[in-house]
Amino acid sequence: MIKYKRILLKLSGESLAGDQKYGIEENRLIDYAEQIAEIIKMGVQVGIVIGGGNIFRGLSGAAKGFDRVKGDQMGMLATVINSLALNSALKNKGVKSRVFTSIRMEPIGEFYSKEKACEAVRKSEVVIISGGTGNPYFTTDTASALRGIEIEAEIMLKGTRIDGIYTADPEKFPDATRFEKISFDEIYRRNLRIMDLTATTLCKENNLPILVFDMDKKGNLKKVVNGENIGTIVHN
Repeated sequence: MIKYKRILLKLSGESLAGDQKYGIEENRLIDYAEQIAEIIKMGVQVGIVIGGGNIFRGLSGAAKGFDRVKGDQMGMLATVINSLALNSALKNKGVKSRVFTSIRMEPIGEFYSKEKACEAVRKSEVVIISGGTGNPYFTTDTASALRGIEIEAEIMLKGTRIDGIYTADPEKFPDATRFEKISFDEIYRRNLRIMDLTATTLCKENNLPILVFDMDKKGNLKKVVNGENIGTIVHN
C-alpha cells in the first residue's frame, strides 16, 4: 500500500538543468516525467511546483542591478517555462496534466484556484502550479508550502540533488551527518536553511510535514510514496 495518497512535489529548477547547469536538460526532464508517471499509475494524486533557478533567479538578478520586483517577476516567468516543459514531457508519457499560473496568462495556462486544482488532482490529473505565489519577495519554496496546504496534500516532497538534511552542507563538509527525522523546532534552533523561513513556518503552522530526498536518483520518488526510509522528514 502507498503511504501518501496526495502529495505536493517541489522540484528544483537547478536540478532540471542537469549537468549542463543552465536551461533544461532533456534526459533529466524525461527522467522526472517517468518517475511522476510511475506514481500516478499507483494511484497517487500529485501537485507540483517547480523553481526557475535554471533560467533566472530574482535574487541573483537583484545582485546584478535588476530591480528586485522585476527580477522576481522574471523568475516567475522562468517557472512557467519549466512547468510547460514538464507538462509536455508528462503528456508524452500518457499522463494527464494541467498547468496553472498564479498570474493570468491564458492560453499559456489556467488561472490558479484551489477548487480547480483539487478537482483536477481528484481526477488523477497532475496539477503543475507555476508563477510562484504571484508576488515578489516570495520564493517558490513558499509557493510550494502554500499550494501544498491549499490542495490538502498529506506531505510536501522536496526533491533535490542531496539525499536529505545534514548537520552541515555535505558538499562542503564530508563529515556532516544526515538526519532521518528532525522537528521544525530543531530546524530553527540549528538554523538549517532547508527552505526560507516563511515556507518553513507555513508548513509548521499548518502541520504539513516535509520530506527532503534525492530526486535525481531514479526510483526514489516511488520509494518515498511507498514509505521507504530514505531522505529526511521534518515534522511538528
